[in-house]
Amino acid sequence: SFTSAFLFSIEVQVTIGFGGRMMTEECPLAITVLILQNIVGLIINAVMLGCIFMKTAQAHRRAETLIFSRHAVIAVRNGKLCFMFRVGDLRKSMIISASVRIQVVKKTTTPEGEVVPIHQLDIPVDNPIESNNIFLVAPLIICHVIDKRSPLYDISATDLANQDLEVIVILEGVVETTGITTQARTSYIAEEIQWGHRFVSIVTEEEGVYSVDYSKFGNTVKVAAPRCSARELDEKPSILIQTLQKSELSHQNSLRKRNSMRRNNSMRRNNSIRRNNSSLIVPKVQFMTLEGNQNTLES
Repeated sequence: SFTSAFLFSIEVQVTIGFGGRMMTEECPLAITVLILQNIVGLIINAVMLGCIFMKTAQAHRRAETLIFSRHAVIAVRNGKLCFMFRVGDLRKSMIISASVRIQVVKKTTTPEGEVVPIHQLDIPVDNPIESNNIFLVAPLIICHVIDKRSPLYDISATDLANQDLEVIVILEGVVETTGITTQARTSYIAEEIQWGHRFVSIVTEEEGVYSVDYSKFGNTVKVAAPRCSARELDEKPSILIQTLQKSELSHQNSLRKRNSMRRNNSMRRNNSIRRNNSSLIVPKVQFMTLEGNQNTLES
């Protein structure tokens, strides 16, 4: 019957083999069907296993949880002009052996007159351990010191607006749960690099517990920074001192204006209160009696 044939097919497919049914050489068609069923069964098992594995261990899915700041900034850090951007990981599982590589792609001309439209230059990352490895336990600000080795050494704030360059950032690491290597990439063109800005702090600590406010992940604020190139800053260190002095003077003037506005507003409120109180005074009313006496009543 069909039921017995179906049960026999299942027993063969999953290698149960209860032993109640068997196949003989007298039915070659059944042997052919059995071989085809085994082949199809192996293919189905392989496809299902591959689909499940790819669904749970897709590297590009993990890379989508690695985020970069929308803008990069150039500001002074430790007396040096630095190129900085922020990177973070949205998942709790960590990226092992994470490393960051930065490349500058721009158009250059060789001394022989050859034009190289896409010239790639590696730039180092400022790291105390002298490597590009990072520990991405919380959002980090990746810093590149603009020194003599940097392709940004001769670029000022004015030159940056007219530069045809792109900074490519590559973050690589191993996913902790699957052991698969993942890679996330982003880039910053000249219009996306903010000169004289720095990133706001997003990590706070309360009673030994650290919290991260990702709503401010890409927020920046203006800071004092010289508009000259890093080469000019190295040749004339007084430029940085003058810039900081001007910034401090401007900050003091803004504080004075703010305090003056507060005093003026306070005086206006006090005068307004006095006028309101004076309007509540009741005028005196005089009545003359027939005897000529004058009585003054207040109400």
